[in-house]
Amino acid sequence: METLYEHAGGWEALYRLSDIFYHSCLSDPILQPLFGHEQPGHVEKFTAFTAETFGGPDRFTKEMGGFTHLISVHRGFNITEEQRQRFVDLYMEAADKAGLPNDEPFREALKAHVDFGSHVAKQNSNAKTDNELHPLREVPKWTWPKDE
Repeated sequence: METLYEHAGGWEALYRLSDIFYHSCLSDPILQPLFGHEQPGHVEKFTAFTAETFGGPDRFTKEMGGFTHLISVHRGFNITEEQRQRFVDLYMEAADKAGLPNDEPFREALKAHVDFGSHVAKQNSNAKTDNELHPLREVPKWTWPKDE
């Protein structure tokens, strides 16, 4: 069965998505305080995370610090629900702008992926102790939505 990574169009398509999304976050008044100024390599890391999540290469885990790094960079950001929801909205808008497939199963998986991830990031960003962190400790593997 085709992976979400393959269906999306592989690395090139996910890089396009990440680039559009990241730059929209940098200029968004709600998210800009979290993103600050442009960080070299951020689009590459975001692409690698999404690619690995969707069944592509595992570069994020093997070469970029993996999920432990992801937890540490979100700590202390104190993401609000408004910011979390805006992140999801801009991500889905970026998928349209990047020309990712628009079929319902793919978009359902994409939305579930970013929604779940934004909840994990919000929880981790607000954790005062390690016990308050989300229990996820590795890059999640996302698959096609299950038939009802």
